[in-house]
Amino acid sequence: MYERMLDKKTAPTDADFVAHCGTCAGLFTALDEFLTDEGRAQKTLRFPYGNHYGWGYKYSVKNKHLCDIFAEKDAFTVMVRLSDAQFSEIYESLLDCGKEYVDHRYPCGEGGWIHYRATKEEQLNDLEKILRKKLG
Repeated sequence: MYERMLDKKTAPTDADFVAHCGTCAGLFTALDEFLTDEGRAQKTLRFPYGNHYGWGYKYSVKNKHLCDIFAEKDAFTVMVRLSDAQFSEIYESLLDCGKEYVDHRYPCGEGGWIHYRATKEEQLNDLEKILRKKLG
């Protein structure tokens, strides 16, 4: 369940990446369009953090890292860091699962990293709120 693209020797095409998201391919495409169109982000395919993460897209604006998105079977995971203050500003507006991701974030300085797995359409709103906060 939720297998990632772990073959480091074979870089996926854009179509492979989207297809691997399976039933969530449309959600990934919508979030990708949000980041590249509204957020003006550039994306780079990479195998960044070792064999447990696999292939993902890094999204950035100029030199500012926004997030990484990892394709999974019938899902995808967005890895993003916000400050505690930024999380607090949006916390009450998140779905229960979004709040749980924030509650269990990996601490880092005055904030932390969340790994938000998207499997349902309503989660797209949470991800856009989080990423809008990151975009500033």
